[in-house]
Amino acid sequence: MGPDKKKIEALEAKMKELGIHREDIKEKFIKASGRGGQKVNKTSSAVFVRHEKTGFSVKAGKHRSQHLNRFLALRSLVEKIEAKMMGKNDLETQQVEKIRKQKQKRKKRNQMNLKRHQVDKV
Repeated sequence: MGPDKKKIEALEAKMKELGIHREDIKEKFIKASGRGGQKVNKTSSAVFVRHEKTGFSVKAGKHRSQHLNRFLALRSLVEKIEAKMMGKNDLETQQVEKIRKQKQKRKKRNQMNLKRHQVDKV
C-alpha cells in the first residue's frame, strides 16, 4: 500500500514549482535493514535518491514497500532542496545542532560531578 494519487500529484507539482527535474534525480534500490525478517533480506525495498545538481541525498527504507519508500525518499529530498532554496535551516541541521548542545551539557555535567567526587575523596 503506497501513497495515494493526490499525494503523488502534489509532490510532482512541488517539484515543478521548485524547478526540480526527474532527470536530475538518480535512484538506487538497495536492501533495507532492520525489522521485516526474510522479506527484507531478500528484496531491495530501500531507496537511495540523489539530486545531482545540489548533491543532496536521502535514503528511505523504513517500510517493506519499495513504492512507499521511493515516495518518502523523494518527498524528503524535495523538502531538503526547498529548505536550502528558501534559505531556511533544514531540519537535519537543527537536529544535529540540538544533539551537539545536549552532548556539551552532558559533558560539562559529568566534568562537574567528577571534580566534586575527587574533592570528596581528599
